[in-house]
Amino acid sequence: MKRDPVLIIALALAGLALFLPLGGASWTAAPMAFALWLAMFAASAFQTLRPLPTTRAFVLLAFAALAGGYSLLQLIEAGANGGEALALWTGLASLFFLIWRVVERAAMLGIERPGIATLIAAPLIFGIWLLYVWQVLVLGFKVPGVLLPAPSVICAALIGARETLAADFVQTFIKAVIPGFFIGGGAGFVTGLLVDHMPFLQRGLLPLGNLVSALPIVAVAPIMVMWFGFDWQSKAAVVVIMTFFPMLVNTIAGLEALGRIERDLMATYAASYGQTLSMAKLPAALPFVFNALKVNSTLALIGAIVAEFFGTPIVGMGFRISTEVGRMNISMVWATIAVAAVAGSASYGLIALAERRFTFWHPSFRKP
Repeated sequence: MKRDPVLIIALALAGLALFLPLGGASWTAAPMAFALWLAMFAASAFQTLRPLPTTRAFVLLAFAALAGGYSLLQLIEAGANGGEALALWTGLASLFFLIWRVVERAAMLGIERPGIATLIAAPLIFGIWLLYVWQVLVLGFKVPGVLLPAPSVICAALIGARETLAADFVQTFIKAVIPGFFIGGGAGFVTGLLVDHMPFLQRGLLPLGNLVSALPIVAVAPIMVMWFGFDWQSKAAVVVIMTFFPMLVNTIAGLEALGRIERDLMATYAASYGQTLSMAKLPAALPFVFNALKVNSTLALIGAIVAEFFGTPIVGMGFRISTEVGRMNISMVWATIAVAAVAGSASYGLIALAERRFTFWHPSFRKP
């Protein structure tokens, strides 16, 4: 029977961690941590000796990872000093190899049983692992909160200031990002259609659009504030400027991606420009359009937040970040960043799901 070398390495490191020094604590002083570590070891060893099918292996290894992760946190709470606890970091290395296999099994489940839950399982587990490493490093080395707060502290700030953060989210994302995203992307798409229909516009519009897209946000934002005021309208205007050119370039590239054979076929049917556009060019351009939408989903949020540094009512993500940095309230800054990251990731994910729905025929979505 073939053994899993990755799990063997994880087991070897897990066993080694039991015999290495734990500065400021010990395995015997934390019996719960010791019991959980043994449970992780046993579950991993069972999967190594008697490999299970994908679903059962995922459940077993996920349990092992949870037990081992909680065990290390218990050791830190018991007083393990990160500068002296070799066992702590050896255990963290063991968990890395274990998580490697958990993510791999989650990805296999996404292939075997396609669905939203199985498709997001692998990236979700990997993201949780990164947050866990962050937590362990900050607590283990006792990093000052003013330099880098632990995820648990940021989570507490999120819960404690949820009403303030909700108001900031509405001001920045709902009022500025969404209108600017649709106006800028829509204008870029329509302009791309005009350029495709009237090629002479390409020589004049593309250099001008390139010039506008090259303008730095820090130079454009104050001007937009002067033109449209301190409220969300000026931030939406910045978002429009940032999202227009990526959509324009991708739309033009997508419309030009139609092959010569397809063009000749439409010509043999005596198809009009409108028929060729709707039946051939637009379907070929959809992957490019969705690529622009995904790029713009992050650019829009960045543009709105940076624009708020230059003038805004006393609400908004950019305002909150600049204000709390001045007050050295770094946990609130990171809480605002977390809200922005979740909003941007959710936007990207929704666009990716729509892309899969409307461009399922594209080679990138075909099963091997």
